[in-house]
Amino acid sequence: MKFESRCGVCCKSCERKEAVKCNECLNMELPFWGGKCEVKFCCESKNLNHCGECSTFPCDMLSNMGKDQGFDPLPKIEQCRKWAQGE
Repeated sequence: MKFESRCGVCCKSCERKEAVKCNECLNMELPFWGGKCEVKFCCESKNLNHCGECSTFPCDMLSNMGKDQGFDPLPKIEQCRKWAQGE
């Protein structure tokens, strides 16, 4: 398994992982913040490993994920592309 998340976050190199007690979305039923991650739910409901495998990639949900919190979604989109290409 070369992918680390549903949305393109590289969990193993995430600097916030320990601070927020994240166990990576692939290993958690619910995200560390306790709510529902729509991207995780969407991928899992379609039996996809990550967004890069989806026929509508990149969708509006992924393209806007985290923007309201000041995060740039482009690195995650690029990572999903790499995973989809087997990198």
